[in-house]
Amino acid sequence: MPAMTSLRPFTAVVFDMDGTLLDTELVFKQIVWDVTRDLGFEMTTEVHGRMVGSSHEVTNRLLVEAYGVSFPYELFDAECRRLMRARMQEAVPVKPGVTEFLAELRARAIPGAVATSSRAAHALSQLGAAGLLDLFHTVVTRDDVTNPKPHPEPYLTAAELLGVNPADCLAIEDSHSGIRAAHGAGMQTIMVPDLVPPTDEVRRLCIVMPSLHAVRAAAFGVPA
Repeated sequence: MPAMTSLRPFTAVVFDMDGTLLDTELVFKQIVWDVTRDLGFEMTTEVHGRMVGSSHEVTNRLLVEAYGVSFPYELFDAECRRLMRARMQEAVPVKPGVTEFLAELRARAIPGAVATSSRAAHALSQLGAAGLLDLFHTVVTRDDVTNPKPHPEPYLTAAELLGVNPADCLAIEDSHSGIRAAHGAGMQTIMVPDLVPPTDEVRRLCIVMPSLHAVRAAAFGVPA
């Protein structure tokens, strides 16, 4: 039986949202593919992989670089968001282990926050629909920072609002952009991969774990 990964003690946890808390990335991937095709362009795995975890400004730049200045980003963005709202209207699915992890934090009086590249309206509505919004002390969105991920500002802002030192925070992410942001903020960083596997560079910045159940086991010494 492999030895359990050990984590440094921490006093707060900061989570990414899409792909970490919410099981939405696969749904959004299909929407991105469909909308890009309907606009007369062809999405690729490489371009989509660079989009995961990125802010809308970074996504805009990536798509213009990939497809040229004729790419209608505003139309693309609006249509993707419209379709995503429709798909999430009935329920917003959460990733395996989220409920148990948040219950563990509550039982231990450890504060939690969200640091996401999504804009406030989207983030707050999605977390609310998933029944998670009231479980966090604060939510940092794209609208709350000047510099989005991979800049560390979202994670530094979350730590400041929680009133803790970034070095005392555990950060949990699924994207390369988010890993760079959390590591840059000086946080103990965990990657739970969703759609994008870790590269060698990303592995040097974090601990890679297979699930939130595994993170909970390593953090609190409970069965996975």
